[in-house]
Amino acid sequence: MKTVIERLNVDRRLLATYIVVYFAWGLGMNAFGELVEIAMFTYWWQVITCYILYMIPISLFLRPYAWYDQYAYGLFFMGLLEFGGYALGSSIAFENNILDVLVSQRNFSLAMTLFFASYFPLGNWLVNKVYTGIVRREKKEAAIRIDG
Repeated sequence: MKTVIERLNVDRRLLATYIVVYFAWGLGMNAFGELVEIAMFTYWWQVITCYILYMIPISLFLRPYAWYDQYAYGLFFMGLLEFGGYALGSSIAFENNILDVLVSQRNFSLAMTLFFASYFPLGNWLVNKVYTGIVRREKKEAAIRIDG
């Protein structure tokens, strides 16, 4: 029986890179949203369910696509997430936040969806840069050990 990682055909180091990058990104964005009083998760651990368990599999699925396709598909996936989060009350929007002022309360979730859909192409780009740097460094270190 194949593991989920084997089924995804993803290198374990790449998956670890996604987890570290998205977890840090999620914690940072949740803290920023709370600091500037835009929106926040009800509980900090929702960063794990949202960024790691929801966004990483979608990012991996969207990886082979062009950035504009990743963004377009991301609109659908983030629309579901934003709608569900605010409908269930697991995400909290601060009253009269900057987005409410700029786009109105009725358009808050739409603005959040349009913004967060960019996470898929940006996240895949960032993870690729970090992962490529790790692999290059490992190859360089291995070459030094062989030559040395």
